[in-house]
Amino acid sequence: MHVLLVEDDRFVADSLRRGLARYGYRVTWVATGRDALAAPVTDLVLLDLGLPDIDGLDVCRELRARGDVPIVILSGRGSETEKVVGLELGADDYLVKPFLTRELIARMRAVLRRGPTGPACRHLPHRDTYGRLSVDRRAHRAFLDDVEVPLSPKEFALLAFLTERLDTLVTREAIMASVWDSNWFGPTKTLDTHVTTLRHKLGGALRIQAVRGVGFRPVLGSDTLGTDAPAEATVLMHRSS
Repeated sequence: MHVLLVEDDRFVADSLRRGLARYGYRVTWVATGRDALAAPVTDLVLLDLGLPDIDGLDVCRELRARGDVPIVILSGRGSETEKVVGLELGADDYLVKPFLTRELIARMRAVLRRGPTGPACRHLPHRDTYGRLSVDRRAHRAFLDDVEVPLSPKEFALLAFLTERLDTLVTREAIMASVWDSNWFGPTKTLDTHVTTLRHKLGGALRIQAVRGVGFRPVLGSDTLGTDAPAEATVLMHRSS
């Protein structure tokens, strides 16, 4: 998935690039409106409004006039009027800084699920991507390097649950209640068996770290990170943009 990031603040841009890379997104960064309008077409655009040369709203208007690429505005301008104007000009969503990377990822996925707009959506309309791993929750299918991984229903349910909670410590009880049944009273050894199987089938694409006496922490494989950025990054607002 290729994302165009239009952001003039290098600190914010670097933070976003690291965060998006953790989830398997390829990012092209530009710092001006002119560069944004000259950039090749991507699958989605993340657009700041406070650009040094052209107002971001004008960039949004021009991008929408050219095609149907999904656009998510990221801005420190949080007034209702600004949001309405941005959406009326063609943005698909509007996120106010500061925000968590996970919220941004969720918004991006929601926008991409709405319809076959960008190039990647036409080919993979329902897949959520996590580095080398992608999960199609509607079809209950998982892919590693675009090759389908055969999973049992419970293995897929466990994978879907864990990939929604990357870098988060999840208790055994929470996993059992969600993936199996809230009234499950049997041994939790079945969970360990399924975790072992997933580790084997997914290789290093998803590491499921065991935390003794508590549960598991799912982490993307180190070969997909490309950075030592913290697991949960907050995109800060240096100035109102």
